[in-house]
Amino acid sequence: MKYQQVALFSLTLISYCCLVLVNVAVIVTIILDNNMHEPMYILLCTLCMNGLYGTAGFYPKILWDLLSSGYVISYSGCLVQAFVMESFVCSDLSILALMSYDRYVAICRPLVYHSVMSKKILLMLVSFSWFTPFCISAVNMILASRLKLCSQYIARIYCINWIIVKLACFPAETIVNNVVANIRIIIFSFQFFFIVWTYVYVVKTCVNCSENRAKFMQTCVPHVTSLLIFTVTILFDIFNMRFGSNLSPTIQNVIAIELLIIPSIMNPLVYGFKLTKIRIRILGAFNLKNEMHHCM
Repeated sequence: MKYQQVALFSLTLISYCCLVLVNVAVIVTIILDNNMHEPMYILLCTLCMNGLYGTAGFYPKILWDLLSSGYVISYSGCLVQAFVMESFVCSDLSILALMSYDRYVAICRPLVYHSVMSKKILLMLVSFSWFTPFCISAVNMILASRLKLCSQYIARIYCINWIIVKLACFPAETIVNNVVANIRIIIFSFQFFFIVWTYVYVVKTCVNCSENRAKFMQTCVPHVTSLLIFTVTILFDIFNMRFGSNLSPTIQNVIAIELLIIPSIMNPLVYGFKLTKIRIRILGAFNLKNEMHHCM
Protein backbone atom coordinates (compact mmCIF):
# COMPACT_ATOMS: atom_id res chain seq x y z
CA MET A 1 0.00 0.00 0.00
CA LYS A 2 1.39 3.41 -1.00
CA TYR A 3 2.35 5.95 1.66
CA GLN A 4 -0.17 8.51 0.30
CA GLN A 5 -2.93 5.91 0.44
CA VAL A 6 -2.09 5.03 4.05
CA ALA A 7 -2.08 8.71 5.00
CA LEU A 8 -5.43 9.29 3.27
CA PHE A 9 -6.94 6.21 4.93
CA SER A 10 -5.71 7.41 8.36
CA LEU A 11 -7.11 10.92 7.89
CA THR A 12 -10.44 9.55 6.66
CA LEU A 13 -10.69 7.16 9.59
CA ILE A 14 -9.82 9.90 12.10
CA SER A 15 -12.42 12.27 10.62
CA TYR A 16 -15.07 9.53 10.75
CA CYS A 17 -14.22 8.70 14.37
CA CYS A 18 -14.43 12.39 15.34
CA LEU A 19 -17.74 12.75 13.53
CA VAL A 20 -19.19 9.68 15.27
CA LEU A 21 -17.82 10.80 18.65
CA VAL A 22 -19.37 14.30 18.65
CA ASN A 23 -22.74 13.06 17.38
CA VAL A 24 -22.92 10.14 19.80
CA ALA A 25 -21.91 12.43 22.69
CA VAL A 26 -24.89 14.73 22.00
CA ILE A 27 -27.30 11.82 21.40
CA VAL A 28 -26.32 9.97 24.59
CA THR A 29 -26.39 13.19 26.65
CA ILE A 30 -29.95 13.95 25.52
CA ILE A 31 -31.18 10.38 26.01
CA LEU A 32 -29.73 10.01 29.52
CA ASP A 33 -30.87 13.40 30.85
CA ASN A 34 -34.62 13.48 31.56
CA ASN A 35 -34.52 17.29 31.69
CA MET A 36 -33.69 17.31 27.98
CA HIS A 37 -36.66 15.21 26.93
CA GLU A 38 -38.18 18.30 25.34
CA PRO A 39 -39.05 18.90 21.66
CA MET A 40 -36.01 21.09 20.92
CA TYR A 41 -33.52 18.53 22.28
CA ILE A 42 -35.37 15.54 20.82
CA LEU A 43 -35.23 17.16 17.38
CA LEU A 44 -31.52 17.87 17.85
CA CYS A 45 -31.02 14.20 18.76
CA THR A 46 -32.90 13.25 15.58
CA LEU A 47 -30.69 15.57 13.52
CA CYS A 48 -27.53 13.96 14.94
CA MET A 49 -28.90 10.46 14.29
CA ASN A 50 -29.59 11.44 10.70
CA GLY A 51 -26.01 12.70 10.39
CA LEU A 52 -24.70 9.30 11.52
CA TYR A 53 -27.05 7.57 9.07
CA GLY A 54 -25.91 9.65 6.10
CA THR A 55 -22.19 9.35 6.78
CA ALA A 56 -22.57 5.57 7.31
CA GLY A 57 -23.56 5.40 3.65
CA PHE A 58 -20.21 6.87 2.62
CA TYR A 59 -17.37 6.33 5.11
CA PRO A 60 -17.29 2.51 5.43
CA LYS A 61 -17.27 2.13 1.64
CA ILE A 62 -14.52 4.70 1.03
CA LEU A 63 -12.40 3.25 3.86
CA TRP A 64 -12.74 -0.21 2.30
CA ASP A 65 -11.81 1.21 -1.13
CA LEU A 66 -8.69 2.84 0.32
CA LEU A 67 -7.67 -0.48 1.88
CA SER A 68 -8.35 -2.54 -1.23
CA SER A 69 -6.86 -0.03 -3.71
CA GLY A 70 -9.94 -0.33 -5.90
CA TYR A 71 -12.81 2.11 -6.37
CA VAL A 72 -15.49 -0.30 -7.56
CA ILE A 73 -19.12 -0.66 -6.50
CA SER A 74 -21.84 -3.00 -7.73
CA TYR A 75 -24.93 -1.57 -9.43
CA SER A 76 -27.17 -2.63 -6.54
CA GLY A 77 -24.66 -1.18 -4.07
CA CYS A 78 -24.63 2.08 -6.02
CA LEU A 79 -28.43 2.26 -5.91
CA VAL A 80 -28.46 1.66 -2.15
CA GLN A 81 -25.79 4.32 -1.60
CA ALA A 82 -27.75 6.78 -3.75
CA PHE A 83 -30.85 6.00 -1.67
CA VAL A 84 -28.97 6.68 1.59
CA MET A 85 -27.41 9.93 0.32
CA GLU A 86 -30.69 11.29 -1.01
CA SER A 87 -32.80 10.32 2.00
CA PHE A 88 -30.14 11.73 4.34
CA VAL A 89 -30.10 15.17 2.67
CA CYS A 90 -33.91 15.37 2.38
CA SER A 91 -34.40 14.21 5.99
CA ASP A 92 -31.92 16.84 7.17
CA LEU A 93 -34.01 19.58 5.60
CA SER A 94 -37.24 18.09 6.98
CA ILE A 95 -35.81 17.98 10.51
CA LEU A 96 -34.53 21.57 10.20
CA ALA A 97 -38.06 22.59 9.13
CA LEU A 98 -39.48 20.91 12.26
CA MET A 99 -36.91 22.67 14.43
CA SER A 100 -37.88 26.04 12.96
CA TYR A 101 -41.57 25.28 13.60
CA ASP A 102 -40.74 24.31 17.18
CA ARG A 103 -38.97 27.66 17.76
CA TYR A 104 -41.85 29.53 16.07
CA VAL A 105 -44.42 27.99 18.42
CA ALA A 106 -42.17 28.42 21.49
CA ILE A 107 -41.55 32.13 20.86
CA CYS A 108 -44.62 33.33 18.94
CA ARG A 109 -47.29 31.14 20.58
CA PRO A 110 -45.89 30.17 23.99
CA LEU A 111 -49.30 29.63 25.63
CA VAL A 112 -50.15 26.71 23.34
CA TYR A 113 -46.60 25.34 23.01
CA HIS A 114 -47.06 22.27 25.21
CA SER A 115 -50.31 21.27 23.52
CA VAL A 116 -49.07 21.90 19.98
CA MET A 117 -45.70 20.22 20.56
CA SER A 118 -46.88 17.34 22.75
CA LYS A 119 -44.89 14.09 22.73
CA LYS A 120 -47.52 12.37 20.60
CA ILE A 121 -47.55 15.13 17.97
CA LEU A 122 -43.74 15.37 18.07
CA LEU A 123 -43.40 11.64 17.45
CA MET A 124 -45.77 11.90 14.49
CA LEU A 125 -43.86 14.89 13.03
CA VAL A 126 -40.45 13.22 13.45
CA SER A 127 -41.75 10.01 11.85
CA PHE A 128 -43.14 12.03 8.95
CA SER A 129 -39.83 13.90 8.52
CA TRP A 130 -38.10 10.55 7.98
CA PHE A 131 -40.89 8.61 6.26
CA THR A 132 -41.52 11.09 3.43
CA PRO A 133 -37.85 11.39 2.28
CA PHE A 134 -37.42 7.62 2.58
CA CYS A 135 -40.48 6.96 0.39
CA ILE A 136 -39.44 9.51 -2.25
CA SER A 137 -35.88 8.18 -2.27
CA ALA A 138 -37.15 4.60 -2.53
CA VAL A 139 -39.29 5.52 -5.55
CA ASN A 140 -36.28 7.19 -7.18
CA MET A 141 -34.14 4.10 -6.51
CA ILE A 142 -36.75 1.76 -8.00
CA LEU A 143 -37.15 3.96 -11.09
CA ALA A 144 -33.37 4.18 -11.56
CA SER A 145 -32.97 0.40 -11.22
CA ARG A 146 -35.03 -0.21 -14.38
CA LEU A 147 -32.76 1.94 -16.58
CA LYS A 148 -30.22 0.45 -18.96
CA LEU A 149 -26.91 2.28 -18.48
CA CYS A 150 -24.44 2.99 -21.27
CA SER A 151 -21.48 3.60 -18.97
CA GLN A 152 -20.10 2.05 -15.81
CA TYR A 153 -18.17 5.16 -14.77
CA ILE A 154 -19.56 7.31 -11.94
CA ALA A 155 -17.96 10.77 -12.08
CA ARG A 156 -18.29 11.21 -8.32
CA ILE A 157 -16.77 9.78 -5.16
CA TYR A 158 -20.18 8.34 -4.18
CA CYS A 159 -23.36 7.45 -6.04
CA ILE A 160 -26.35 9.75 -6.31
CA ASN A 161 -29.56 9.29 -8.25
CA TRP A 162 -29.02 12.18 -10.66
CA ILE A 163 -25.64 10.82 -11.80
CA ILE A 164 -27.10 7.33 -12.36
CA VAL A 165 -30.00 8.69 -14.43
CA LYS A 166 -27.55 10.68 -16.59
CA LEU A 167 -25.92 7.38 -17.62
CA ALA A 168 -29.15 6.01 -19.13
CA CYS A 169 -28.85 4.85 -22.74
CA PHE A 170 -32.31 6.08 -23.70
CA PRO A 171 -33.24 9.56 -22.39
CA ALA A 172 -36.93 8.89 -23.12
CA GLU A 173 -36.90 6.28 -20.34
CA THR A 174 -35.92 8.91 -17.77
CA ILE A 175 -39.07 11.05 -18.13
CA VAL A 176 -40.73 9.50 -15.07
CA ASN A 177 -37.48 9.86 -13.11
CA ASN A 178 -37.38 13.56 -13.95
CA VAL A 179 -41.03 14.05 -12.97
CA VAL A 180 -40.46 12.44 -9.56
CA ALA A 181 -37.25 14.46 -9.11
CA ASN A 182 -39.14 17.70 -9.83
CA ILE A 183 -41.88 16.74 -7.35
CA ARG A 184 -39.17 16.15 -4.75
CA ILE A 185 -37.63 19.56 -5.48
CA ILE A 186 -41.04 21.26 -5.09
CA ILE A 187 -41.72 19.52 -1.76
CA PHE A 188 -38.40 20.38 -0.23
CA SER A 189 -38.36 23.91 -1.68
CA PHE A 190 -41.66 24.41 0.14
CA GLN A 191 -39.99 23.24 3.36
CA PHE A 192 -37.15 25.72 2.87
CA PHE A 193 -39.55 28.63 2.33
CA PHE A 194 -41.54 27.45 5.36
CA ILE A 195 -38.36 27.79 7.45
CA VAL A 196 -37.84 31.32 6.12
CA TRP A 197 -41.48 32.18 6.87
CA THR A 198 -41.28 30.95 10.48
CA TYR A 199 -38.13 32.96 11.15
CA VAL A 200 -39.65 36.13 9.71
CA TYR A 201 -42.36 35.84 12.36
CA VAL A 202 -39.87 34.88 15.08
CA VAL A 203 -37.70 37.93 14.35
CA LYS A 204 -40.77 40.21 14.32
CA THR A 205 -41.81 38.84 17.72
CA CYS A 206 -38.33 39.22 19.20
CA VAL A 207 -37.72 42.81 18.10
CA ASN A 208 -39.72 44.46 20.90
CA CYS A 209 -39.26 41.90 23.68
CA SER A 210 -35.98 41.46 25.55
CA GLU A 211 -37.06 38.08 26.97
CA ASN A 212 -37.79 36.73 23.49
CA ARG A 213 -34.52 38.17 22.18
CA ALA A 214 -32.63 36.23 24.84
CA LYS A 215 -34.52 33.06 23.94
CA PHE A 216 -33.79 33.69 20.26
CA MET A 217 -30.05 34.10 20.88
CA GLN A 218 -29.91 30.98 23.04
CA THR A 219 -32.02 28.53 21.00
CA CYS A 220 -32.53 29.97 17.50
CA VAL A 221 -28.99 31.09 16.64
CA PRO A 222 -27.67 27.47 16.64
CA HIS A 223 -30.55 26.45 14.38
CA VAL A 224 -29.98 29.36 11.99
CA THR A 225 -26.28 28.46 11.93
CA SER A 226 -27.10 24.83 11.09
CA LEU A 227 -29.51 25.97 8.39
CA LEU A 228 -26.91 28.29 6.82
CA ILE A 229 -24.30 25.50 6.88
CA PHE A 230 -26.75 23.11 5.22
CA THR A 231 -27.83 25.69 2.62
CA VAL A 232 -24.29 26.69 1.66
CA THR A 233 -23.08 23.07 1.38
CA ILE A 234 -26.10 21.95 -0.67
CA LEU A 235 -25.74 24.95 -3.02
CA PHE A 236 -22.04 24.20 -3.51
CA ASP A 237 -22.95 20.60 -4.31
CA ILE A 238 -25.70 21.59 -6.78
CA PHE A 239 -23.38 24.01 -8.62
CA ASN A 240 -20.70 21.32 -8.62
CA MET A 241 -23.05 18.80 -10.25
CA ARG A 242 -24.45 21.24 -12.79
CA PHE A 243 -21.43 23.37 -13.68
CA GLY A 244 -18.38 21.63 -12.19
CA SER A 245 -17.36 19.64 -15.26
CA ASN A 246 -14.41 21.97 -15.86
CA LEU A 247 -13.06 21.47 -12.34
CA SER A 248 -10.46 18.83 -11.54
CA PRO A 249 -11.82 15.50 -10.17
CA THR A 250 -10.10 16.20 -6.82
CA ILE A 251 -11.90 19.53 -6.35
CA GLN A 252 -15.22 17.98 -7.42
CA ASN A 253 -14.81 15.19 -4.86
CA VAL A 254 -13.88 17.65 -2.09
CA ILE A 255 -17.05 19.65 -2.81
CA ALA A 256 -19.10 16.44 -2.84
CA ILE A 257 -17.66 15.27 0.50
CA GLU A 258 -18.24 18.58 2.30
CA LEU A 259 -22.01 18.05 1.96
CA LEU A 260 -21.62 14.96 4.16
CA ILE A 261 -18.90 16.04 6.57
CA ILE A 262 -19.50 19.71 7.39
CA PRO A 263 -23.19 19.62 8.48
CA SER A 264 -22.78 16.27 10.28
CA ILE A 265 -19.84 17.43 12.39
CA MET A 266 -20.81 21.10 12.80
CA ASN A 267 -24.40 20.53 14.00
CA PRO A 268 -23.47 18.78 17.28
CA LEU A 269 -20.56 21.17 17.84
CA VAL A 270 -22.67 24.30 17.29
CA TYR A 271 -25.48 23.09 19.54
CA GLY A 272 -23.08 21.59 22.08
CA PHE A 273 -21.28 24.90 22.58
CA LYS A 274 -24.37 27.14 22.43
CA LEU A 275 -27.02 25.21 24.39
CA THR A 276 -26.16 25.50 28.07
CA LYS A 277 -27.72 22.22 29.22
CA ILE A 278 -25.79 20.12 26.71
CA ARG A 279 -22.52 21.97 27.29
CA ILE A 280 -22.75 21.58 31.08
CA ARG A 281 -23.63 17.90 30.87
CA ILE A 282 -20.82 17.03 28.45
CA LEU A 283 -18.20 19.07 30.33
CA GLY A 284 -19.46 17.58 33.59
CA ALA A 285 -18.98 14.06 32.21
CA PHE A 286 -15.38 14.86 31.23
CA ASN A 287 -14.65 16.45 34.61
CA LEU A 288 -16.08 13.43 36.41
CA LYS A 289 -13.92 11.12 34.33
CA ASN A 290 -10.80 13.18 35.14
CA GLU A 291 -11.62 13.17 38.87
CA MET A 292 -12.05 9.38 38.84
CA HIS A 293 -8.74 9.03 37.01
CA HIS A 294 -6.93 11.15 39.62
CA CYS A 295 -8.52 9.18 42.47
CA MET A 296 -7.22 5.95 40.99
